[in-house]
Amino acid sequence: MSNHSIFAKAKEELEARRNNARAESDYRSELLRSMSEEIARIDEELAKTSMLIFKTACQGGDYTPLRKENLRLQEERGKLIVELGYPADYTDVKYTCPDCSDTGYIDGIKTCHCLREIVARERIAASAMGNLIEKQSFDNFDLKCYKDDPKTEERMTAILAMAKNYVNNFAKKRENLLLIGPTGTGKTHISTAIAGELIHKGYDVIYDSTQNILSDFEADRFRSGYGREENRSDKYLECTLLIIDDLGTEFSNQFTLSALYNLLNTRQNRGLATIISTNLSPDELAKKYEDRIYSRIIGTAKVMPFAGKDRRVSK
Repeated sequence: MSNHSIFAKAKEELEARRNNARAESDYRSELLRSMSEEIARIDEELAKTSMLIFKTACQGGDYTPLRKENLRLQEERGKLIVELGYPADYTDVKYTCPDCSDTGYIDGIKTCHCLREIVARERIAASAMGNLIEKQSFDNFDLKCYKDDPKTEERMTAILAMAKNYVNNFAKKRENLLLIGPTGTGKTHISTAIAGELIHKGYDVIYDSTQNILSDFEADRFRSGYGREENRSDKYLECTLLIIDDLGTEFSNQFTLSALYNLLNTRQNRGLATIISTNLSPDELAKKYEDRIYSRIIGTAKVMPFAGKDRRVSK
């Protein structure tokens, strides 16, 4: 799902919330009018005075007396509602987010926290690693499993600190990372923790396997020329942070190597950050990929060497 689609979906959700809140308010008002003729009369008067206030204001007239009458009617209405056993604000519109009235923006300009939260949730849901991003964090990265090996524990403690610093400094310095090490040593946990933190900070983050990413490039290749549908691969070239999982496990041919080079080179030229996770050693990477790809994997990234036993087996 593209960044545009995610924002569109978030705004649709807010609009649905807003419409539901107003519908519920209308229902409660209608209920009270059916219970009290006096409330029904006051509601008619409020509608008339509100319209007169609007017309007078448009004509530049003094609507102060009308405003006072409107407030008097609201106060009288509130007392009648309480007499019926309901709170005075029973018919007020109860928005899910009172800060922005479910519009997504405060004062029409500043993005509200509720919109940011929905966008973050949708970005996580759209990610191929959505479930892991929700579950795995820096807080539950267990360093205790390395306690039997002081050197490994020291290294992994340093890696956890590096990952936290990466997130904290991302706004100023968007570096590339290479997470390298044996299977089950915590690479996925650290990378999903980084993804989750930055998504919640409002960054456009995509996390997917090398195979899935290259499959999207290949799908675009065969679909080229048919219609104007958005390319599946565009999002990988445009997102603020791309996390490529399990580099080296993909099937390699001339096209996939070309697509991988184009991906890494384009992101590098655009100054976009990339995190790569792989089980291959530097020597194995050098054998698998030609120099122009290898240099963009190793030469532009800060290397984080993972160590230890397979955490998944030990659990």
